[in-house]
Amino acid sequence: MAARRSYGLTVRELGGNGKALTVGLVVATLLTTAAALWLSLRLYDQHEKDMRRQDILSAARQSALNFTSLDYRHYDRDSANVLEGATGDFKKQFSAQTQDLTKLVAENRSVSEGHVLDAGIVRSDAHSARVLVVADSKVTNIGVPKGQARTYRLQLDLVHRNGRWLTSDVEFVG
Repeated sequence: MAARRSYGLTVRELGGNGKALTVGLVVATLLTTAAALWLSLRLYDQHEKDMRRQDILSAARQSALNFTSLDYRHYDRDSANVLEGATGDFKKQFSAQTQDLTKLVAENRSVSEGHVLDAGIVRSDAHSARVLVVADSKVTNIGVPKGQARTYRLQLDLVHRNGRWLTSDVEFVG
């Protein structure tokens, strides 16, 4: 009788039995699935951190812009913008000074046009952040009708409240 040739490999020729091969495939599948889940979780975590970082920087930039852009003709609106992004002691202090500041900027016809140049996070976690902001403004008033350039280096402390980053403290640092 002529021998039949088979070009496929059998489990026996691979050096094991079918049960060992099945267990090996299950283990490999489980390890691959676990690695894929771990990588997915790491990517998600990194995405969340990146989004939080962008939210913090955006809130700090807006707060600094509001703080450095005030116009005596619209001071009620401008000060309301500052207060909308504020909380805690900063909000209390700014609110307490609003009446005096309104009178002062009106008397001097003060206009400050702010521009945020750069911002960087010093530290942050899920609930708080510290951001350094560099901003320029052109300030005009009765004493300087052509305007005067000013540069601000601000340290803003922010807290996360009700889904928003709010400024809780502002310090001039340079």
